[in-house]
Amino acid sequence: MLAEPTEAEWAAAVAAVRAVPADGRILLICHVNPDGDALGSMLGFAHGLLRLGLDRLQATFPGPPEVPEPFRGLPGLELLVPADRVDPAPDLVVCFDAASESRLGTLVDRLDTAGTSIVLDHHASNTRFGGINLVDPHAAATSVVVEQLLDRLGVPLDVRIAECLYVALATDTGSFRFDVTTPAVHQMAARLLATGLRPGDISRRIFDTRPFGAVRLYGDVLTRARYEPEAARGLGLAWTYATRDDLTRYDQRPYVLEPLIDSIRCTAEADVSCVVKQVGDDEWAVSMRSKGGVDVSRVAVALGGGGHRLAAGFTGRGGADDVVAAIRAELDGAVINP
Repeated sequence: MLAEPTEAEWAAAVAAVRAVPADGRILLICHVNPDGDALGSMLGFAHGLLRLGLDRLQATFPGPPEVPEPFRGLPGLELLVPADRVDPAPDLVVCFDAASESRLGTLVDRLDTAGTSIVLDHHASNTRFGGINLVDPHAAATSVVVEQLLDRLGVPLDVRIAECLYVALATDTGSFRFDVTTPAVHQMAARLLATGLRPGDISRRIFDTRPFGAVRLYGDVLTRARYEPEAARGLGLAWTYATRDDLTRYDQRPYVLEPLIDSIRCTAEADVSCVVKQVGDDEWAVSMRSKGGVDVSRVAVALGGGGHRLAAGFTGRGGADDVVAAIRAELDGAVINP
């Protein structure tokens, strides 16, 4: 596993930001299909840069410029620019929550055209593709790394920074329910809440609100759920799949499927759960979770993706059954201390 950032790496990142002139151009990029940690970390850092007087900045992510509904209340969305309109050669590019270059899509060339690049991430599978890498696999979220960098830059928390980082932290800790929720996580949450946030409002918006069409869609998809008790050396696998036709039938956008993994993950008999979501004719986005008996990041990396021991994902090809067969074949080798 990667070690946490060294003092030399922190110093290099601080120096890179401070070296940007007042009229310098900064590009912030988070991964394709951004989640709360990706968007919240990026926009929280953007607000910090504005406090430093660095206002010639753009924030973006690859793919359609659509922000999932739960995150449309984040402060700083006005900084977002479609991927095809961003600066071709910024002075500094900063990447958030992306474990590899592939997660940057068509924006990957900015790593070469930018004067300097910094990667902020917390995935153990990170390939260290930046010029400066602040990668802490022990951090609960990328927002933890962002807060530490802002602190080293002398940027105090305000309510806009705090809201973005709180959404990011709450997202990747499952609203503070996952095993990554340490005393340090609660201490960070306390610092963010001290700025005046209303956590109840944020939680309702992020976790407890979805269209009725999505509720009906979930009903259909959950009827397909399968449980395989022999998978993962008897630890068990629960899975289901959703198609583009499902989304069309209920007039829903793809982002509504992201929380669906929680409805499968709660299966008492299975250590491993996954949801296979169709994104192309023979292309599927896969989300996997483990309760601790299996390192699903090993499965994801073997199949071209990445992530964490308890949460990972990849893009699969073929039919849904083909994708699950590939997962099944990797599970035995990913069992922890068999």
